[in-house]
Amino acid sequence: MKKLATKPHFAEIAQALTEGISTGQYPVGSVLPGELDLCSLYNTSRHTIRAALHELQQLGLVSRKKNAGTRVESATPKNDFRPSLGSLEDLVQFGTTNVRVVQSVEELVVGSALAKKLGCNGGTAWLRFSSIRADSGNGKPVGWTDVYIDTQYAAIEEMVREEPDTLISTLIERRYGRRVAEIRQVVRGILIEHPAADALGVTPGSAGLEIIRQYIDAAGQIFEISVSTHPSDRFVISMKLERSVAAT
Repeated sequence: MKKLATKPHFAEIAQALTEGISTGQYPVGSVLPGELDLCSLYNTSRHTIRAALHELQQLGLVSRKKNAGTRVESATPKNDFRPSLGSLEDLVQFGTTNVRVVQSVEELVVGSALAKKLGCNGGTAWLRFSSIRADSGNGKPVGWTDVYIDTQYAAIEEMVREEPDTLISTLIERRYGRRVAEIRQVVRGILIEHPAADALGVTPGSAGLEIIRQYIDAAGQIFEISVSTHPSDRFVISMKLERSVAAT
């Protein structure tokens, strides 16, 4: 069992329990330790344990019944979060139809300039996956993406390569149970430079779009950041704005 902080957050406990389920420590059909046992195990309150178990329910990993305990129903989380490029519904679909072709994987310490761009603390270590996104139909590259993840998830590198049509955030959720609660997205116009220009087959200095997304868990912590670069003629973001209705 993964060792946690003296007073862990419920999201950390949910992650530890999810990892125990995915690795077979708690197989499908088994019952998790009772709330009081979990309180003792994690040195925390019953309220915190119940919040963690609620997270597991939201992931579809367990069911809870009075006097029957918490039963493990699945070893893999369900993915009912559908963030997107425009309508908050299409990002997962984008990952399916535009497959990832990994170019490099490296661990790096983020300097001040990059930290400002990503919206994270300078001097922190991240694992960066640099990839081309290519149309699964014709193989044409539609974007270059640098994905930065918490270094504690380095073990998913093989999964990232073996499942090119699955978002990295989905793989982290499946393996570790760190569920995306919110995505913050910033879009801006840029001039595409090397190495993205070469990989995308465009002239350096060509117009493009840069999309920075922060993936945030239930505890409000950023565990993944992606920076995607798209040539202007290969990508569109659409959205619908509605007038709010004043209360009467």
